[in-house]
Amino acid sequence: MIYKKVTIETERCIIRDIEETDAQGMFELDSDPEVHEFLGNKPIQTIEEAKQIIASIRAQYVKNGIGRWAIIDKKTNDFIGWTGLKFEHGLRKEFDYYDLGYRLIKKYWGKGIATETALASLNYGFEQLKLEEIGAAADIKHIASNTILRNLGLQYVDQFEYDGVPHNFYSLKKTEWIRMQGY
Repeated sequence: MIYKKVTIETERCIIRDIEETDAQGMFELDSDPEVHEFLGNKPIQTIEEAKQIIASIRAQYVKNGIGRWAIIDKKTNDFIGWTGLKFEHGLRKEFDYYDLGYRLIKKYWGKGIATETALASLNYGFEQLKLEEIGAAADIKHIASNTILRNLGLQYVDQFEYDGVPHNFYSLKKTEWIRMQGY
């Protein structure tokens, strides 16, 4: 898959490629222990680590033709977090898949932004990338993330362990997405 630069507009947000200039926002996001509660409790400590995360995501654009995208507040131009799809290999030992994910700076939690931007990501994956299926995973204790995935229409598939922690795995097939959209 060849990567094309992404710009998606939702009601409140601009979704775009993550850039080196997002380092401060990425640091605010990934240095917060509460953000990392269900991500292995390994918040970053330095702005340099934030820059390394950005470089890794940008490398995914080239290698896999897809990667997470920055969420920008339309009104303030602030970095809210990230959303989007990535080609996931290794999370599930049994198979690779296109993974839907999102992560927001804490002050943006509970405002529907994860749902809004994840919906746009699903639409992009099925409409623009012509994917046949998109998966997602969430720590079984992460009530908010599991609720978002179910509300988006992803169906529970099974439970698996990642780093010794039980996770729920969800999937949405393009045929079901089309049915949900009413086309």
